[in-house]
Amino acid sequence: MDFALSEEHEAIIDAVGKVCKNYPDDYWAARDTDGVFPHDFVNDMAAGGWMGIAFPEEVGGSGLGVTEAALMMKTVAASGGALQAASSIHLNLFGPMPLLHFGNDGQRNGHLPRIISGQDKMCFAVTEPNSGLDTSSLQTKAEKDGNGYTITGRKIWTTAAQVANKILLIARTTPKDQCAKPTQGLSLFYTDFDRDFIDAQPIPKMGRKSVECNTVFIDGLKVPADDLVGEEGKGFQYLLHGLNPERILFGIEAVGIGMAALNKAAQYANERVVFGRPIGQNQGVQHPLARSWAELQAAELMAMKAAWLFDHKQPCGAEANTAKLLGAEAGFKACERSILAHGGMGYAKEYHVERYFREVMIARIAPVSAEMILNFIGEKVLGLPKSY
Repeated sequence: MDFALSEEHEAIIDAVGKVCKNYPDDYWAARDTDGVFPHDFVNDMAAGGWMGIAFPEEVGGSGLGVTEAALMMKTVAASGGALQAASSIHLNLFGPMPLLHFGNDGQRNGHLPRIISGQDKMCFAVTEPNSGLDTSSLQTKAEKDGNGYTITGRKIWTTAAQVANKILLIARTTPKDQCAKPTQGLSLFYTDFDRDFIDAQPIPKMGRKSVECNTVFIDGLKVPADDLVGEEGKGFQYLLHGLNPERILFGIEAVGIGMAALNKAAQYANERVVFGRPIGQNQGVQHPLARSWAELQAAELMAMKAAWLFDHKQPCGAEANTAKLLGAEAGFKACERSILAHGGMGYAKEYHVERYFREVMIARIAPVSAEMILNFIGEKVLGLPKSY
């Protein structure tokens, strides 16, 4: 068991860190105010080849794994970019994986290089207003129409739909009551984001303003048969393939945000003098920050273990879910404790920790709740009866 980073891993952290230095806290604070998508940051990451870190070399990627992607995304989040930075590239790292694993040669060779290079920007439309985490109850329909499909329905919390020119979406091709299992009859499509038939309305939210989420209305979208990914009716199974990497990345990104907040708090606690001594000398300030450091380290280790298991093609569902659970909680607590260590100034935007706090909340909610993770662990790991 080796916990040391390899030279290649150190090089990844260093190179990504150099890109992120061009986008300091003030840049992300400005994006949090004006809501402008960080195209320049995304373009720089694409130019460096980072968008394809986990894709094979034959489609323009680097041929590395989730371990390397996790190190990269922790570095991005910890730079001060938090989830604005991470979310602007997160989806393109693993969202297109169904194309790689289940698409045909034309889809893999035609679409993936364009995503990796940044030529195409995709959004991922799964969740619906009336289904939430119950994916089997999706109501968006894809009906056969000549040599293709016509899709109609609604999606919600679709990220980056304002800048996307492509959409990966799941829709029901066979009515639920005609399927042997409720998860059958769902199909996955990768197609053009045709704004003549798709209307994306941004959802005002508490943080991550520059990477918007949307309610998406799809009305009569014509989709060629060639845009079906894999086999009709197997879209749900295709989505499952990417769940573990997504959870790992969310967990490690939350750790990165927590470390950014913790570093701000430690600096402030050393510099802020009250009653003739730095406030960091007081155990009431020092101990909560020290505890957060310990919690963040533990969460990071779980994320890296889960990434290692995934890259070595070993079962990692429990570890990936636990990484997301622990990372989200540790990151949230670190941000909260950082605000409290700053006192009143923690509430001020100029110290940035309030922004970290607002953005780290996303990791506690998405892509799956803590309660559903605990259900999974209770049932699949501990062998307890299914509770929902």
